[in-house]
Amino acid sequence: MKKMLKKLIPDFILCWYHWMLAFWAAVTYGWPSKKIKVIGVTGTKGKSTIVVLAGQILEENGRKVGWISSLTINDGKKEVMNPYHMTMPGRFFIQRTLRQIVKNGCEYALVEVTSEGIKQHRHRFINWAGAVFTNLAPEHLEAHGGFENYRQEKEKLFAAAARNKNSFGVYNLDDENAEHFLAFPVKKKIGYFLNPPQPSFKKEGAVPPLKLRGGEGVKTRGSHAPLRGELFELKISNIQLYANGSEFEINGVKFKTNLLGEFNVYNCAAAMAVGLACGADLATAARALGKIKAIPGRLEMIDEEQDFSVIVDLAHTPDSFDKVFKLFRDLLVRRSSAEPSEGGAHTRNKIISVFGSAGGGRDKWKRPELGRIASEYSDQIFITNEDPYDEDALKIADEILAGCNKNKTDIVLDRRQAIAKALGLAQAGDMVLILGKGTEQTLAVGGKKMKWDDREVTREELKKLKLGA
Repeated sequence: MKKMLKKLIPDFILCWYHWMLAFWAAVTYGWPSKKIKVIGVTGTKGKSTIVVLAGQILEENGRKVGWISSLTINDGKKEVMNPYHMTMPGRFFIQRTLRQIVKNGCEYALVEVTSEGIKQHRHRFINWAGAVFTNLAPEHLEAHGGFENYRQEKEKLFAAAARNKNSFGVYNLDDENAEHFLAFPVKKKIGYFLNPPQPSFKKEGAVPPLKLRGGEGVKTRGSHAPLRGELFELKISNIQLYANGSEFEINGVKFKTNLLGEFNVYNCAAAMAVGLACGADLATAARALGKIKAIPGRLEMIDEEQDFSVIVDLAHTPDSFDKVFKLFRDLLVRRSSAEPSEGGAHTRNKIISVFGSAGGGRDKWKRPELGRIASEYSDQIFITNEDPYDEDALKIADEILAGCNKNKTDIVLDRRQAIAKALGLAQAGDMVLILGKGTEQTLAVGGKKMKWDDREVTREELKKLKLGA
């Protein structure tokens, strides 16, 4: 019924409807964003992690913080898992939560901002004190009608922030799309990068802490567009990646975290930039990040004392698949090189993956790509349900299978059964990757949503396996 109405009602009426909902939500809850500093985080990947990391940095700096993310919702007193299967909840929920964050005495609120949320005006009537751009990769292309439209929706967060004369922006300067976000005239801009920019952007020599680069003529890598305003640089260097975390430097300050992968180094840098914009220093950021053990549902290790590794992660796009699979392939290679077996030969451990692709007409183009990437790195694949909604689950699985090596791929639509089969196949030293849902609290099949959590289901199946051993 809902889909039918969307097709029948003209776009301009739907747009007006969403705008009015956003307006009435702000009116109903007394314009709470005027009483607090609200920071939006947008991009394709890393948003939830950055919200949580930045929140921890601000708290370490003595500030009271709340946030809204696809991971958790924190009103400044209580943090709960996000139960809504929605990264950026509805307008009334956002305004009501912001009011509660204000009521609980918080100074800052961090909000994960999505392209679909912006398209439906959920970002309207919020006084944005800051905006963060993480990165951009193809996603939701069918919903937006192409990559450029997708990017332009994201840009609207920075356009909204620019209306606040004291706002700040944070930018991943290694992303080729950064120039589009830098074009908006916020007061303070902080960019982070690992790859050396072009000479037109980066002068020779070391970058001291918070080096200020001047306004007109400063360009992002490969860009010919001048930057409006001034830019502080955070240079990432000396990255060391381990099986249990990472070490790196930013502007000469050393950091040690329990988070895996280079992409989490970038997430840490973005969170630090938020902290700096809000008065924290790098030493405070380093202290806060060092205390974080893990981010729920983001490369989360599930440990029930089994002799193989199990990782639950939200990865559901080709770009995130490639990064996650490559990370664990490299870790396995490094480990096998360091730990030869008794006969002197190096151990060959396996990667076993469990994943699907969301239905409801979402990004059908990516399904065979997910299969292709998983086949490149996995020794065994189990294709399963990942929120098929009202689409034919077997058809989705077959579209993923089209990109797979069929000799090492099985379709097991029941997600619990697929997880159980993967765990049962794993041997000592292997890695089982359960991808696509992370901390999501429901599984949408047909017209129903059932209670679900990949992490809890995996723990239950590991316990069964242990009892049956």
